[in-house]
Amino acid sequence: METKKELNDYDAQAFLDPCMKLGFGMMRLPRMEGTNIIDLEHSKQMVDAFIKAGGRYFDTAFIYEGSEAATKAVLCDRYPRESYYLADKLNASDFAAKSEKEAKNEIHVSLERTGAGYLDCYLLHGIDEGNKDKFDSYGIWDYMKKLKAEGLIRHYGFSFHSTPEHLEQLLTDHPDVEFVQLQVNYADWDDPLICSRRCYDIATRHGKPVIVMEPVKGGKLANPPQAVKDILQRARPDASCASWAIRYAASLPNVMMVLSGMSSIEQMQDNVSYMRHFQPLNEEEYRVIDEACQALKQFADIPCTACHYCTPGCPMNIHIPEIFAVMNVYKMYGNVTEARNEYGWRPGGSLASTCIQCGQCEGACPQHLPIIRLLEEVVETLEK
Repeated sequence: METKKELNDYDAQAFLDPCMKLGFGMMRLPRMEGTNIIDLEHSKQMVDAFIKAGGRYFDTAFIYEGSEAATKAVLCDRYPRESYYLADKLNASDFAAKSEKEAKNEIHVSLERTGAGYLDCYLLHGIDEGNKDKFDSYGIWDYMKKLKAEGLIRHYGFSFHSTPEHLEQLLTDHPDVEFVQLQVNYADWDDPLICSRRCYDIATRHGKPVIVMEPVKGGKLANPPQAVKDILQRARPDASCASWAIRYAASLPNVMMVLSGMSSIEQMQDNVSYMRHFQPLNEEEYRVIDEACQALKQFADIPCTACHYCTPGCPMNIHIPEIFAVMNVYKMYGNVTEARNEYGWRPGGSLASTCIQCGQCEGACPQHLPIIRLLEEVVETLEK
Protein backbone atom coordinates (compact mmCIF):
# COMPACT_ATOMS: atom_id res chain seq x y z
CA MET A 1 0.00 0.00 0.00
CA GLU A 2 1.35 3.40 -0.94
CA THR A 3 1.01 6.39 1.35
CA LYS A 4 -0.22 8.61 -1.47
CA LYS A 5 2.84 10.81 -1.26
CA GLU A 6 2.39 11.59 -4.93
CA LEU A 7 -0.63 13.67 -3.93
CA ASN A 8 0.85 15.49 -0.96
CA ASP A 9 0.96 18.75 -2.88
CA TYR A 10 -2.81 18.61 -3.39
CA ASP A 11 -5.16 20.01 -0.75
CA ALA A 12 -8.91 19.56 -0.86
CA GLN A 13 -10.55 22.85 -1.77
CA ALA A 14 -13.16 22.43 0.94
CA PHE A 15 -16.13 24.77 0.70
CA LEU A 16 -16.82 24.34 4.42
CA ASP A 17 -15.33 26.75 6.93
CA PRO A 18 -12.54 25.18 8.97
CA CYS A 19 -13.95 22.60 11.35
CA MET A 20 -13.06 19.19 12.71
CA LYS A 21 -12.51 16.74 9.85
CA LEU A 22 -14.79 14.20 11.54
CA GLY A 23 -18.45 14.14 10.46
CA PHE A 24 -21.25 12.69 12.58
CA GLY A 25 -23.15 10.08 10.56
CA MET A 26 -26.71 9.93 11.93
CA MET A 27 -27.52 6.53 10.44
CA ARG A 28 -26.49 4.38 13.41
CA LEU A 29 -27.82 6.37 16.37
CA PRO A 30 -28.27 4.39 19.61
CA ARG A 31 -31.55 2.55 20.13
CA MET A 32 -33.61 1.99 23.26
CA GLU A 33 -32.77 -1.39 24.70
CA GLY A 34 -34.71 -4.17 23.02
CA THR A 35 -36.35 -1.84 20.48
CA ASN A 36 -35.68 -0.09 17.19
CA ILE A 37 -36.57 3.30 18.73
CA ILE A 38 -33.78 5.88 18.64
CA ASP A 39 -32.59 6.85 22.12
CA LEU A 40 -32.90 10.63 21.90
CA GLU A 41 -31.38 11.41 25.30
CA HIS A 42 -28.28 9.36 24.57
CA SER A 43 -28.11 10.92 21.10
CA LYS A 44 -28.31 14.42 22.59
CA GLN A 45 -25.28 13.64 24.77
CA MET A 46 -23.40 12.53 21.67
CA VAL A 47 -24.32 15.66 19.71
CA ASP A 48 -23.31 17.89 22.61
CA ALA A 49 -19.94 16.14 22.97
CA PHE A 50 -19.35 16.36 19.22
CA ILE A 51 -20.09 20.08 18.99
CA LYS A 52 -18.10 20.84 22.14
CA ALA A 53 -15.09 19.14 20.54
CA GLY A 54 -15.39 21.31 17.42
CA GLY A 55 -17.53 19.09 15.21
CA ARG A 56 -20.01 20.77 12.86
CA TYR A 57 -20.83 18.33 10.04
CA PHE A 58 -23.86 16.05 10.39
CA ASP A 59 -25.05 13.54 7.78
CA THR A 60 -28.49 12.00 7.40
CA ALA A 61 -30.69 10.72 4.54
CA PHE A 62 -34.31 10.45 3.44
CA ILE A 63 -34.18 6.64 3.66
CA TYR A 64 -32.47 6.37 7.08
CA GLU A 65 -35.40 5.23 9.18
CA GLY A 66 -36.11 7.74 11.94
CA SER A 67 -32.82 9.58 11.40
CA GLU A 68 -34.16 12.87 10.02
CA ALA A 69 -36.73 13.23 12.79
CA ALA A 70 -34.09 12.40 15.37
CA THR A 71 -31.74 14.95 13.81
CA LYS A 72 -34.43 17.58 14.35
CA ALA A 73 -34.87 16.60 18.00
CA VAL A 74 -31.21 16.29 18.97
CA LEU A 75 -29.62 18.93 16.74
CA CYS A 76 -31.80 21.31 14.72
CA ASP A 77 -34.20 22.20 17.56
CA ARG A 78 -31.34 22.72 20.01
CA TYR A 79 -28.61 24.62 18.15
CA PRO A 80 -28.55 27.80 16.03
CA ARG A 81 -28.76 26.93 12.33
CA GLU A 82 -25.50 28.68 11.47
CA SER A 83 -23.59 26.62 14.05
CA TYR A 84 -23.66 23.34 12.09
CA TYR A 85 -23.61 21.88 8.58
CA LEU A 86 -26.29 19.40 7.59
CA ALA A 87 -26.02 16.93 4.71
CA ASP A 88 -29.02 14.97 3.41
CA LYS A 89 -29.69 12.76 0.40
CA LEU A 90 -32.16 12.20 -2.43
CA ASN A 91 -32.69 8.56 -3.37
CA ALA A 92 -34.32 7.89 -6.77
CA SER A 93 -34.30 4.09 -6.53
CA ASP A 94 -37.64 2.28 -6.80
CA PHE A 95 -37.75 1.40 -3.11
CA ALA A 96 -37.54 5.10 -2.17
CA ALA A 97 -39.48 6.82 -4.97
CA LYS A 98 -42.02 5.37 -7.38
CA SER A 99 -41.99 8.37 -9.71
CA GLU A 100 -40.15 11.54 -10.66
CA LYS A 101 -42.60 13.54 -8.56
CA GLU A 102 -41.89 11.45 -5.46
CA ALA A 103 -38.14 11.70 -5.98
CA LYS A 104 -38.22 15.47 -6.34
CA ASN A 105 -40.49 15.82 -3.31
CA GLU A 106 -37.99 14.08 -1.04
CA ILE A 107 -36.16 17.31 -0.22
CA HIS A 108 -39.36 18.94 1.01
CA VAL A 109 -40.07 15.93 3.22
CA SER A 110 -36.49 16.02 4.50
CA LEU A 111 -36.67 19.73 5.28
CA GLU A 112 -39.95 19.20 7.13
CA ARG A 113 -38.58 16.24 9.08
CA THR A 114 -35.37 18.04 10.09
CA GLY A 115 -36.69 21.58 10.40
CA ALA A 116 -33.34 22.73 9.05
CA GLY A 117 -34.66 25.34 6.61
CA TYR A 118 -31.96 24.55 4.07
CA LEU A 119 -29.30 21.90 3.49
CA ASP A 120 -25.60 22.67 3.34
CA CYS A 121 -24.88 19.56 1.27
CA TYR A 122 -27.39 17.57 -0.76
CA LEU A 123 -26.39 14.29 -2.36
CA LEU A 124 -27.73 12.04 -5.07
CA HIS A 125 -27.79 8.96 -2.91
CA GLY A 126 -25.93 5.74 -3.67
CA ILE A 127 -25.47 6.02 -7.42
CA ASP A 128 -24.61 2.74 -9.12
CA GLU A 129 -25.20 1.15 -12.49
CA GLY A 130 -28.56 -0.18 -11.33
CA ASN A 131 -30.16 3.17 -10.48
CA LYS A 132 -28.26 5.69 -12.62
CA ASP A 133 -31.03 5.73 -15.24
CA LYS A 134 -33.53 6.91 -12.63
CA PHE A 135 -31.44 9.96 -11.75
CA ASP A 136 -31.04 10.68 -15.47
CA SER A 137 -34.64 10.16 -16.60
CA TYR A 138 -36.04 12.11 -13.64
CA GLY A 139 -33.76 15.06 -14.44
CA ILE A 140 -32.27 15.03 -10.94
CA TRP A 141 -28.95 16.55 -12.00
CA ASP A 142 -30.64 19.71 -13.30
CA TYR A 143 -33.01 19.62 -10.33
CA MET A 144 -30.01 19.95 -8.00
CA LYS A 145 -28.98 23.14 -9.80
CA LYS A 146 -32.53 24.46 -9.45
CA LEU A 147 -32.57 23.74 -5.72
CA LYS A 148 -29.25 25.50 -5.33
CA ALA A 149 -30.50 28.56 -7.24
CA GLU A 150 -33.55 28.63 -4.96
CA GLY A 151 -31.38 28.54 -1.82
CA LEU A 152 -32.74 25.24 -0.53
CA ILE A 153 -29.30 23.67 -0.84
CA ARG A 154 -25.86 25.24 -0.81
CA HIS A 155 -23.71 22.52 -2.39
CA TYR A 156 -24.46 19.28 -4.17
CA GLY A 157 -22.64 16.06 -4.91
CA PHE A 158 -23.32 12.34 -4.89
CA SER A 159 -22.48 9.22 -2.92
CA PHE A 160 -21.19 6.40 -5.04
CA HIS A 161 -21.16 2.58 -5.05
CA SER A 162 -19.97 1.45 -8.44
CA THR A 163 -16.94 1.01 -10.69
CA PRO A 164 -14.12 3.48 -11.31
CA GLU A 165 -15.13 3.58 -14.97
CA HIS A 166 -18.64 4.63 -13.99
CA LEU A 167 -17.28 7.35 -11.70
CA GLU A 168 -15.08 8.66 -14.50
CA GLN A 169 -18.12 8.91 -16.76
CA LEU A 170 -20.29 10.64 -14.16
CA LEU A 171 -17.69 13.30 -13.38
CA THR A 172 -17.05 13.87 -17.08
CA ASP A 173 -20.77 14.25 -17.78
CA HIS A 174 -21.47 16.41 -14.72
CA PRO A 175 -18.46 18.69 -14.15
CA ASP A 176 -20.43 21.08 -11.91
CA VAL A 177 -20.69 18.45 -9.12
CA GLU A 178 -18.93 19.95 -6.10
CA PHE A 179 -17.89 16.84 -4.15
CA VAL A 180 -18.08 13.03 -4.14
CA GLN A 181 -18.77 10.71 -1.22
CA LEU A 182 -16.79 7.47 -1.49
CA GLN A 183 -16.17 4.34 0.56
CA VAL A 184 -12.54 4.61 1.62
CA ASN A 185 -10.70 2.56 4.21
CA TYR A 186 -7.39 0.73 4.40
CA ALA A 187 -9.01 -2.69 3.87
CA ASP A 188 -10.73 -1.55 0.65
CA TRP A 189 -7.94 0.66 -0.70
CA ASP A 190 -6.75 -1.93 -3.22
CA ASP A 191 -9.77 -4.23 -3.02
CA PRO A 192 -10.78 -5.36 -6.54
CA LEU A 193 -14.47 -4.99 -5.71
CA ILE A 194 -14.59 -1.61 -3.92
CA CYS A 195 -11.61 -0.01 -5.71
CA SER A 196 -11.20 2.79 -3.14
CA ARG A 197 -7.82 3.90 -4.48
CA ARG A 198 -8.92 4.12 -8.10
CA CYS A 199 -12.12 5.99 -7.25
CA TYR A 200 -10.27 8.39 -4.96
CA ASP A 201 -7.70 9.09 -7.67
CA ILE A 202 -10.42 9.79 -10.25
CA ALA A 203 -12.20 12.24 -7.93
CA THR A 204 -8.88 13.96 -7.21
CA ARG A 205 -8.00 14.23 -10.89
CA HIS A 206 -11.37 15.87 -11.53
CA GLY A 207 -10.72 18.33 -8.68
CA LYS A 208 -13.59 17.05 -6.52
CA PRO A 209 -13.07 16.93 -2.75
CA VAL A 210 -13.93 13.57 -1.20
CA ILE A 211 -16.19 12.90 1.77
CA VAL A 212 -15.38 9.47 3.15
CA MET A 213 -18.04 6.97 4.18
CA GLU A 214 -17.39 3.60 5.83
CA PRO A 215 -13.88 4.46 7.09
CA VAL A 216 -14.14 1.55 9.55
CA LYS A 217 -15.97 -0.68 7.03
CA GLY A 218 -19.26 -0.86 8.89
CA GLY A 219 -17.45 -1.39 12.21
CA LYS A 220 -15.30 -4.28 10.98
CA LEU A 221 -12.06 -2.32 11.36
CA ALA A 222 -13.03 -1.20 14.86
CA ASN A 223 -12.90 -4.86 15.86
CA PRO A 224 -10.69 -6.59 13.28
CA PRO A 225 -9.34 -10.15 13.46
CA GLN A 226 -7.05 -10.68 16.45
CA ALA A 227 -3.89 -10.83 14.32
CA VAL A 228 -4.63 -7.36 12.96
CA LYS A 229 -5.57 -6.05 16.39
CA ASP A 230 -2.25 -7.31 17.79
CA ILE A 231 -0.29 -5.43 15.12
CA LEU A 232 -2.08 -2.14 15.80
CA GLN A 233 -1.95 -2.43 19.58
CA ARG A 234 1.72 -3.37 19.56
CA ALA A 235 2.49 -0.18 17.66
CA ARG A 236 0.27 2.06 19.80
CA PRO A 237 -1.21 0.43 22.90
CA ASP A 238 -3.13 3.59 23.73
CA ALA A 239 -4.93 3.87 20.37
CA SER A 240 -8.19 2.17 19.43
CA CYS A 241 -8.38 0.09 16.27
CA ALA A 242 -11.03 2.52 14.98
CA SER A 243 -8.59 5.42 15.34
CA TRP A 244 -6.16 3.80 12.90
CA ALA A 245 -8.91 3.42 10.29
CA ILE A 246 -10.35 6.91 10.63
CA ARG A 247 -6.95 8.61 10.71
CA TYR A 248 -5.94 6.64 7.62
CA ALA A 249 -8.88 8.02 5.66
CA ALA A 250 -8.48 11.53 7.04
CA SER A 251 -4.78 11.58 6.10
CA LEU A 252 -5.52 11.48 2.37
CA PRO A 253 -4.90 15.00 1.04
CA ASN A 254 -8.09 15.27 -1.00
CA VAL A 255 -10.39 14.16 1.82
CA MET A 256 -12.59 16.98 3.05
CA MET A 257 -14.53 15.08 5.70
CA VAL A 258 -14.61 11.59 7.23
CA LEU A 259 -18.01 10.33 8.36
CA SER A 260 -18.37 8.02 11.31
CA GLY A 261 -21.73 6.42 12.07
CA MET A 262 -21.37 6.52 15.83
CA SER A 263 -23.87 4.74 18.07
CA SER A 264 -22.62 5.38 21.62
CA ILE A 265 -21.12 8.17 23.67
CA GLU A 266 -18.04 5.99 24.15
CA GLN A 267 -17.47 5.79 20.39
CA MET A 268 -17.95 9.55 20.18
CA GLN A 269 -15.46 10.24 22.95
CA ASP A 270 -12.88 7.97 21.35
CA ASN A 271 -13.27 9.52 17.90
CA VAL A 272 -13.05 13.14 19.02
CA SER A 273 -10.05 12.36 21.24
CA TYR A 274 -7.80 12.00 18.18
CA MET A 275 -9.73 14.03 15.61
CA ARG A 276 -10.10 17.20 17.70
CA HIS A 277 -6.45 17.98 16.99
CA PHE A 278 -5.97 15.71 14.00
CA GLN A 279 -2.48 14.57 13.03
CA PRO A 280 -2.01 12.69 9.72
CA LEU A 281 -0.35 9.30 9.79
CA ASN A 282 3.44 9.40 9.73
CA GLU A 283 5.70 7.08 7.75
CA GLU A 284 6.04 4.57 10.58
CA GLU A 285 2.27 4.44 11.04
CA TYR A 286 1.78 3.80 7.33
CA ARG A 287 4.15 0.85 7.68
CA VAL A 288 1.97 -0.48 10.51
CA ILE A 289 -1.10 -0.17 8.27
CA ASP A 290 0.75 -2.06 5.54
CA GLU A 291 1.48 -4.85 8.01
CA ALA A 292 -2.16 -4.91 9.12
CA CYS A 293 -3.31 -5.18 5.51
CA GLN A 294 -1.00 -8.10 4.89
CA ALA A 295 -2.42 -9.82 7.97
CA LEU A 296 -5.96 -9.22 6.73
CA LYS A 297 -5.13 -10.89 3.44
CA GLN A 298 -4.23 -14.08 5.27
CA PHE A 299 -7.90 -14.47 6.16
CA ALA A 300 -8.99 -14.17 2.53
CA ASP A 301 -8.19 -17.70 1.43
CA ILE A 302 -9.52 -17.47 -2.13
CA PRO A 303 -6.37 -16.11 -3.81
CA CYS A 304 -8.23 -14.48 -6.70
CA THR A 305 -6.34 -11.53 -8.21
CA ALA A 306 -9.43 -10.13 -10.00
CA CYS A 307 -7.72 -10.30 -13.39
CA HIS A 308 -11.15 -11.14 -14.91
CA TYR A 309 -9.67 -13.61 -17.41
CA CYS A 310 -12.47 -15.97 -16.35
CA THR A 311 -15.44 -13.72 -17.03
CA PRO A 312 -15.59 -12.86 -20.78
CA GLY A 313 -16.33 -16.43 -21.82
CA CYS A 314 -18.75 -17.30 -19.02
CA PRO A 315 -22.05 -18.33 -20.69
CA MET A 316 -23.98 -17.35 -17.54
CA ASN A 317 -22.28 -13.96 -17.14
CA ILE A 318 -21.22 -14.74 -13.57
CA HIS A 319 -19.01 -12.04 -12.04
CA ILE A 320 -16.65 -14.55 -10.49
CA PRO A 321 -13.99 -12.20 -8.99
CA GLU A 322 -16.67 -10.01 -7.42
CA ILE A 323 -18.35 -13.05 -5.89
CA PHE A 324 -15.03 -14.27 -4.51
CA ALA A 325 -14.33 -10.82 -3.06
CA VAL A 326 -17.60 -10.98 -1.09
CA MET A 327 -16.77 -14.50 0.07
CA ASN A 328 -13.36 -13.34 1.25
CA VAL A 329 -14.97 -10.58 3.31
CA TYR A 330 -17.00 -13.27 5.03
CA LYS A 331 -13.87 -15.33 5.62
CA MET A 332 -12.09 -12.29 7.11
CA TYR A 333 -14.81 -11.10 9.46
CA GLY A 334 -17.15 -14.05 9.91
CA ASN A 335 -20.41 -12.10 9.64
CA VAL A 336 -22.59 -14.22 7.37
CA THR A 337 -25.60 -11.87 7.54
CA GLU A 338 -23.61 -8.91 6.22
CA ALA A 339 -21.91 -11.12 3.63
CA ARG A 340 -25.28 -12.33 2.34
CA ASN A 341 -26.56 -8.76 2.13
CA GLU A 342 -23.46 -7.75 0.18
CA TYR A 343 -23.76 -10.81 -2.04
CA GLY A 344 -27.33 -9.89 -2.85
CA TRP A 345 -26.41 -6.79 -4.81
CA ARG A 346 -22.69 -6.28 -5.37
CA PRO A 347 -21.68 -9.04 -7.82
CA GLY A 348 -24.40 -8.29 -10.37
CA GLY A 349 -27.34 -10.29 -11.69
CA SER A 350 -25.96 -13.85 -11.88
CA LEU A 351 -25.43 -15.75 -8.64
CA ALA A 352 -22.98 -18.58 -8.13
CA SER A 353 -25.84 -21.10 -8.30
CA THR A 354 -26.37 -20.32 -11.99
CA CYS A 355 -23.02 -21.96 -12.84
CA ILE A 356 -23.45 -24.79 -15.37
CA GLN A 357 -19.94 -26.16 -14.64
CA CYS A 358 -18.71 -25.83 -18.21
CA GLY A 359 -15.17 -25.28 -16.94
CA GLN A 360 -14.13 -22.46 -19.30
CA CYS A 361 -13.30 -20.26 -16.28
CA GLU A 362 -10.89 -22.79 -14.82
CA GLY A 363 -9.12 -23.11 -18.16
CA ALA A 364 -8.67 -19.32 -18.31
CA CYS A 365 -7.59 -18.76 -14.69
CA PRO A 366 -3.84 -17.95 -14.42
CA GLN A 367 -3.98 -18.87 -10.71
CA HIS A 368 -5.40 -22.32 -11.58
CA LEU A 369 -8.15 -21.91 -9.00
CA PRO A 370 -10.78 -24.67 -8.62
CA ILE A 371 -13.46 -22.13 -9.50
CA ILE A 372 -16.35 -24.59 -9.83
CA ARG A 373 -15.73 -25.98 -6.35
CA LEU A 374 -15.30 -22.49 -4.90
CA LEU A 375 -18.58 -21.35 -6.43
CA GLU A 376 -20.26 -24.36 -4.84
CA GLU A 377 -18.84 -23.21 -1.49
CA VAL A 378 -20.33 -19.76 -2.11
CA VAL A 379 -23.74 -21.32 -2.78
CA GLU A 380 -23.57 -23.36 0.43
CA THR A 381 -22.48 -20.35 2.51
CA LEU A 382 -24.29 -17.36 1.04
CA GLU A 383 -27.35 -18.76 -0.74
CA LYS A 384 -28.64 -21.40 1.70
